[in-house]
Amino acid sequence: MEDKIKDLLDEIAVFKAESKEQLEQFRIKFLGKKGVLTDLFGKMKELEPAIRKDYGKWVNDLKVKAEEKLLEYKDLFDRKEDTAFEGDLTLPGEELPFGSLHPLSIVRNRITEIFSRIGFSVSEGPEIEDDWHNFSALNFPEEHPARDMQDTFFISLDPPYSLRTHTSSVQVRVMEHTKPPIRTISPGRVYRNEAISARAHCFFHQVEGLYIDEQVSFADLKQTLLYFAKEMFSPETQIRLRPSFFPFTEPSAEMDISCNFCNGSGCNICKYTGWVEILGCGMVDPAVLDNCGIDSEKYTGYAFGMGIERITMLKYNIRDLRIFSENDVRFLKQFSGL
Repeated sequence: MEDKIKDLLDEIAVFKAESKEQLEQFRIKFLGKKGVLTDLFGKMKELEPAIRKDYGKWVNDLKVKAEEKLLEYKDLFDRKEDTAFEGDLTLPGEELPFGSLHPLSIVRNRITEIFSRIGFSVSEGPEIEDDWHNFSALNFPEEHPARDMQDTFFISLDPPYSLRTHTSSVQVRVMEHTKPPIRTISPGRVYRNEAISARAHCFFHQVEGLYIDEQVSFADLKQTLLYFAKEMFSPETQIRLRPSFFPFTEPSAEMDISCNFCNGSGCNICKYTGWVEILGCGMVDPAVLDNCGIDSEKYTGYAFGMGIERITMLKYNIRDLRIFSENDVRFLKQFSGL
């Protein structure tokens, strides 16, 4: 028996594998379930106790040598695979495509940058809001259409919670916990129950601005928005303000910019008027200030709000709002250089 094991050790010592297939045959012969070592260990119970100890040592030595040989060639073949390369080593590597920010993120960052230059901070808040912050504190009466189920995604009606319909709710939270002067913008996603089309979606993105201090006037609002329009579009951009109505501002206005596609001469984008609407604005209603614990006799302020999708469509001549949420790489890769 000892001679047989010695012969097997000699066979292992001189073994050389030229391929993975040969190595696998070696493994099966020595270490497989029906291999040599399984057979040798099985015969141990047939031996006399006096020689069983030495026999077990010989078989274990045989097993160790077989495993070492197997591991040696396995490592060798693995290293060869790691370093193997078929082809011309002088060729340049494959070019990896660059990712990019989403166009809405690009424009949001640009808006934030513009307003940060003139002292506006950025504030954020929850997308699921209670009635007070989303409606009541902003001077929305209970019968206002925005509270209707057809316009708003309500989470619950008792107590009333809904997906926020504007980021004005963030401004309420800022006013409740911050003493004037307040100068902040509130970017974020908002939700409204609207039919999806080229110009409307059930969710979109807004940036709303708020400035409250002593002796803030409508002239301050106008100059701030003129500065924004020129920085966002071009130094030649002009603005005009048209009277409008919002529950939380008084007086209120819609702001148009001179059409950046036809330079005000008239085209299908501006419906041949030379002007394009981009945002709503106005002086903060005194009732809103009082609701948020700010003395309306001492402080005044202005507020404005714009849709980021609207600004992006005008800046990059995009005609369909739905494309922003379709994740079409052919569209998104056009912004990789911005």
